[in-house]
Amino acid sequence: MSNIITGNFNYANYYGSGYAGSYSSNAASNSQKPVVNPGESTKVSPGRKSSPAECETCKNRKYQDGSDEMVSFKSAAHISPEASASRVRAHEQEHVNNAYSKAAQKDGKVISANVSLKTAVCPECGRSYVAGGTTSTQIKYPNEDNPYTKNKKSADAASLIGSNLDIAV
Repeated sequence: MSNIITGNFNYANYYGSGYAGSYSSNAASNSQKPVVNPGESTKVSPGRKSSPAECETCKNRKYQDGSDEMVSFKSAAHISPEASASRVRAHEQEHVNNAYSKAAQKDGKVISANVSLKTAVCPECGRSYVAGGTTSTQIKYPNEDNPYTKNKKSADAASLIGSNLDIAV
């Protein structure tokens, strides 16, 4: 019969921040890593370094918005792989809403709004997640033949170039 050992641990990662929690393991298998993602599978897939429950990469993954708009994720924040699709989708919807607000303020019309989500697979545990997204919008302003309106449109385009870049850190 094997002994069951339970206790507390404080696990520090590469960046010096720690995760405090509790663990339980068999005395016969002391080489098992601590669970850093509770509720996840502890099964290690073939060709992977760890299980989803032990994956440090998923635990430390952060998302940050790279645009100059007032939206969520201006500072890096963690999103679990299970919640990444809905959270990134909601974030990209904020960019779409901002485009409609901007068009309404300047008497414009949103011609198109496209959202693209990017998925990836964690190299450590093999879990798939939404890695980020991009939003592109086209706004048509009235009286496009007016040289002042053309200048305004080119100024808007210059300020929007690269503003909808989302990066998962």
